Amino acid sequence: MNFAQQVINGLVLGHAYALIAIGWTVLLGVARLVNFGHGQMYMLGAFVTWFAMTGLDLPYLAAIPLAMMVGVGVGYVMQRTMLSLTIRQDLVSVMIVTLGFGYVIEGAAALTFGSTGQILDTPLSLKDIYWGDIWFTWQDVATVIVTILVFISLKYVIEHSPVGRKVRMVAEDPKLAQLAGISIKRIYLGVFAFEGATVALAAAMVAPRTPILTSMGFEEVIITFVVVVLGGIGSVTGSYLAGLGLGLFTAFFGAYVSSAYATAAMFVVLIAVLVLRPGGMTQKMGGH
Repeated sequence: MNFAQQVINGLVLGHAYALIAIGWTVLLGVARLVNFGHGQMYMLGAFVTWFAMTGLDLPYLAAIPLAMMVGVGVGYVMQRTMLSLTIRQDLVSVMIVTLGFGYVIEGAAALTFGSTGQILDTPLSLKDIYWGDIWFTWQDVATVIVTILVFISLKYVIEHSPVGRKVRMVAEDPKLAQLAGISIKRIYLGVFAFEGATVALAAAMVAPRTPILTSMGFEEVIITFVVVVLGGIGSVTGSYLAGLGLGLFTAFFGAYVSSAYATAAMFVVLIAVLVLRPGGMTQKMGGH
């Protein structure tokens, strides 16, 4: 087994995991909420990108923003529906509502796009790069670059912009932020819209690696959950590093043990980290 090839596979996979999880990182860091419809939103983003290219004959660079706009719309509607629950921090009800939304999205996608799998081919995914014994595609290169740019931009906005200051205040103490004149409703809606946009972007970038199915959402939620918890709740840098680490672990585990047990192995790692380093769960929004 080519060691260098597995390193490349792991780095590409790690950036993909980090990009899929970034919306959840912000959501957990700001609103202290989870969205169990996250995986289905990823699936919808993949299908919208595929349909835009095959059904509407749009170029790939036009299909991506269209998928992101759909993601923003879904995220906004989801949060608008349960805004009162979010403000009350009724976590159990929010979990149930997001889970229900996820199944509604899955059913709607199956009716619209059909339940058979589709392949999302892009101009970048069809171009291979050979570097000695190592192989990857231009899609892989684009995924890594886009992920790095998204994380750098997000970290800058959270730490150095007026919007980021408001987001951090709401994450720290929503009631105090409201007393300071910040519209927490607007922040919560914005965070869900951001999650919808980034998970759709992730789908448009990552989905060409595998067939897209209406049932594909569950695995994305598992990966996202592991990345966010390993990285520390609300830590942007932590999520990036956790995504990279998890990608490398998955690539080597799949190559040298078995890819069939990779998800189970992820949870073993998660349990070990939580037992040995429970402080990882308490990092604040924008933490290092």
